[in-house]
Amino acid sequence: MDGERQDGATWRGEIEREFVAEVESGRLDLPLPGTGRTRRRWEALSALARRDLSLARLCEGHTDAVAILAELGGPAPPTGSRWGVWAAQPPGPALLARPEAGGWRLFGTKRYCSGARVCTHALVTAETADGPRLFAVSAVPGAGLRPVDGSWPATGMAASDTLDVRFDEVLGVPAEPVGPVDGYVRRPGFHQGGAGVAACWYGGARGVAETLLAAAAERDVGPHALAHLGAVDVALRTARAALEEAADEIDADPHDLKNAGRARSLRLKALVEAVATDVMGRVGRALGAGPLGHDAAHGRRVADLTVYLRQHHAERDLAALGALVAEQGAGW
Repeated sequence: MDGERQDGATWRGEIEREFVAEVESGRLDLPLPGTGRTRRRWEALSALARRDLSLARLCEGHTDAVAILAELGGPAPPTGSRWGVWAAQPPGPALLARPEAGGWRLFGTKRYCSGARVCTHALVTAETADGPRLFAVSAVPGAGLRPVDGSWPATGMAASDTLDVRFDEVLGVPAEPVGPVDGYVRRPGFHQGGAGVAACWYGGARGVAETLLAAAAERDVGPHALAHLGAVDVALRTARAALEEAADEIDADPHDLKNAGRARSLRLKALVEAVATDVMGRVGRALGAGPLGHDAAHGRRVADLTVYLRQHHAERDLAALGALVAEQGAGW
């Protein structure tokens, strides 16, 4: 990545081109979770995030969609197609799905749709009369589907093109159901995919830490900065070990027969979120404002990681984990 780019639209365009290249090259044909090579899958996502977090967000969504389609028996992705998973459920009006002659149609607005202008297809959650359900849609703008320009004014993760998408309120957008009602969240892969996001956070944290590592290799940064570097090393190695352990556990129980998937995902995401937050704080304290003000790539990475980490729901997720530990017992 060119650390000197300043124009947001130019930067987003470059990230989109790199995403297209990753798909078309076959580099995103990653092992599915639980097939014996989950470590390999997460290593690839981590490497993408270390390179650029917006690119990793697009690639992670595509690979997650491919895994979901395989798990729920959805349509085979067309060659060269680029997929997103648009499944956020923020407060406010929900996207609605209605059965009509010959199929289903979606109506309303979906928020937080990463890759809104570069994905060719998407898996979208919508409300039906029987409950929430997952649908596959063509995401090419037009034919009733329109990304809402300006609906992500933030700097962080700007190149992931995470916009609101409006589905025609009158005619709707044709959609193909994937799996049963509540099938998206009830499948074992839901927690496996959630755990995989932590691999992206870890990769982003590595990228931030490398600014401190490079500075320490080039000059005398002083004992306090070296202490921060030592703490960063311990934290990142801890996160990597946790990712490897979780990947091996998923491969050993791909169908989650032990009912450990939710607790594993919550535990892993909480740990990696804490590590990434600590790394950003320590690098900032060690190096001051210099890299944030004068290193465009570093400043962008910090802004992106700050936003990306908010996929972790903080105390709400910790409370959910605590409830599971209280119910099932601890494995300390």
